[in-house]
Amino acid sequence: MNNLMELMAPCHFGLEAVLKREILDLGYEISSVEDGRVTFLGDAEAIAIANVFLRSAERVLLKVGSVHAETYDELFEGVKAMQWEQYLPIDAKFWVTKATTVKSKLFSPSDIQAIVKKSIVERMKGVYGINWFREDGASYPIRVFFMKDEAILALDTTGESLHKRGYRKLTARAPISETLASALILLTPWKGDRILVDPFCGSGTFPIEAAMMAANIAPGMNRSFLAENWENLIARRKWYDAVEEAQDGIDSSVRTDIQGYDIDGDVVRAARENARRAGVEHLIHFQQRPVSELNHPKKYGFVITNPPYGERMEEKAALSALYQEIGKAFSRLDSWSEYVITSYEDAEKYIGKQAAKNRKIYNGMIKTYFYQFPGPRPPKRNTVS
Repeated sequence: MNNLMELMAPCHFGLEAVLKREILDLGYEISSVEDGRVTFLGDAEAIAIANVFLRSAERVLLKVGSVHAETYDELFEGVKAMQWEQYLPIDAKFWVTKATTVKSKLFSPSDIQAIVKKSIVERMKGVYGINWFREDGASYPIRVFFMKDEAILALDTTGESLHKRGYRKLTARAPISETLASALILLTPWKGDRILVDPFCGSGTFPIEAAMMAANIAPGMNRSFLAENWENLIARRKWYDAVEEAQDGIDSSVRTDIQGYDIDGDVVRAARENARRAGVEHLIHFQQRPVSELNHPKKYGFVITNPPYGERMEEKAALSALYQEIGKAFSRLDSWSEYVITSYEDAEKYIGKQAAKNRKIYNGMIKTYFYQFPGPRPPKRNTVS
């Protein structure tokens, strides 16, 4: 399939602009940006490229069609009219893996899933001239998004979410996802030649994602995707080419100053192992150290961190003291830029300064805020002509 298709990339709410920039940098045309989703145009090769290279997307979906439906009969007929045979071979294993509905008359996910599956089967019966499908071939999971009675139907090309990079086998409690960590780093001016410290590194996600960016390691190059088996839509060679392009782009000579601290020694050891699995352990210095000892001799560095939120009652009482300690550490790094994601609403009060920007972002089901305290820009380096 070489024709242009509509591809949809869901992302964290509030970070659509980051994903849009990533897609544009890959050379694809954006067709729409909505809450939690960016839609773009691409050919079959774009499915492989997007899955391998996008850092902030949750998955890559191939749009099949849309339908206005206020009744289940309208949904059935609208889905049946779509050309599913262009996407699903006769032996395809297909099911509706998820249905979401917002402000729509059809609001039962299970009923929507059942109707859509039945409708596709009826379409396929007429096209292929058979009454029973073995469904023993490649998997083609389908997702349905209802918004104000408008339904979009798409095939999930990714499988396991793109945050599953393959390196994080060991995790600390309440880790930040890899895609969210990447998106937040991309939201800052940090570049690979600048200092970065995470004083609450946990399983190491911020430092590892930053190191992968610095070395230009594509996030999806060491994992597999469902659409690798969709040879009716995308030749397997396209996947090999995407991974080969990713491997060619790695900068193994890069030098970094990326550090991760945590007060728990076991957590630090887990972070080191995760970094080793990601192939960036040589680019990160992990150390068991409390935030009270956060310091650095150089200027103009970055702190990007995900400190405790105090989701448990017994932890909330200690939060004010912890965030005061964070504020003291920041005051010692007066030329630095600090970026903090937390659900603690008194963060600014106890850190002791007001953020220049404060972006609301959902971390899973938790409403969080990304507090941005940008520091002064470093002086421009003198260049000898």
